[in-house]
Amino acid sequence: MQFEKSSLQYLIALKKNNNRDWFADTKPTFKKAQDNAKAMYASIREGLENHDEIDKFKLFRIYRDVRFSKDKTPYKAHFAGSYSRLGKELRGGYYLRIRPGESFLAGGFWEPNKEDLLRIRKEIEQDASEIRAILKDDNYMKYFGGIFEGAELKSAPRGFDKGHKDIDLLRKKGFISVRNFSDAEVLAPNFLEEVTESFKALRPFFNLFSDVLTTDLNGESLI
Repeated sequence: MQFEKSSLQYLIALKKNNNRDWFADTKPTFKKAQDNAKAMYASIREGLENHDEIDKFKLFRIYRDVRFSKDKTPYKAHFAGSYSRLGKELRGGYYLRIRPGESFLAGGFWEPNKEDLLRIRKEIEQDASEIRAILKDDNYMKYFGGIFEGAELKSAPRGFDKGHKDIDLLRKKGFISVRNFSDAEVLAPNFLEEVTESFKALRPFFNLFSDVLTTDLNGESLI
C-alpha cells in the first residue's frame, strides 16, 4: 500500500484551481485520491496497533471553514489524519499530513490544557533528566533531530525561575515531535514503513509524559 503519484498530482492541481467549479468538475478524480488516502491511513493504523493502542482515527474533511479567515479558498490542498491513543493513562496523539512540498508527521502534545502544562513544567523544574535522555536517544535523534517543536514563551512562565538550567523546556507551550517528508519520500514504496517507524520512535516520549500526567510529583497515581 502506498500513496499514488496521481493522488499527489491531484492535490497539486487543486492548489492551483481552488474553486468550487473546478472541484465539482473533477469530483471523480478527488474521490479516487481520497480513497487512496483512506486506504493509506488505514494501513498506518494497522502499523500503529502493532505497538500501541489506538482509540480512534479522524481523516479531516477537504472543506475549509472560511467564516473567520481572510483566505476564502474553499478546499484544503492536502489530506490529513490523526490517531488518538486509548484510555486515560495513554496520553499523546499521532498526526500525518500529505501536502505537495509540505508533508509531515507529528506527535505529542500540541496545546495541553493549563493543568497538564503546569504538571509537565513542574516535572521539568524538579528533574528533566528523563526528558533530556529521550531527546538524546539515538532512535529519537534519527527521526526527530533531538528537539521538541511548538510555541514558546519569550521568558519564564509565571512562578518559574528564568535562570533555571532547563528554561528552554520550561518556556515550551507545547511539546511536539515533527518529521518532514519530500514528495519523493511520500511516493516511495517504503513511505508507510518510515511513518510507522517514526511513530514507534515516539513511544518512550509518550510513555514518560503519560506517566507524568497521571501521577503527582511524588509519583502517586491520579487515576
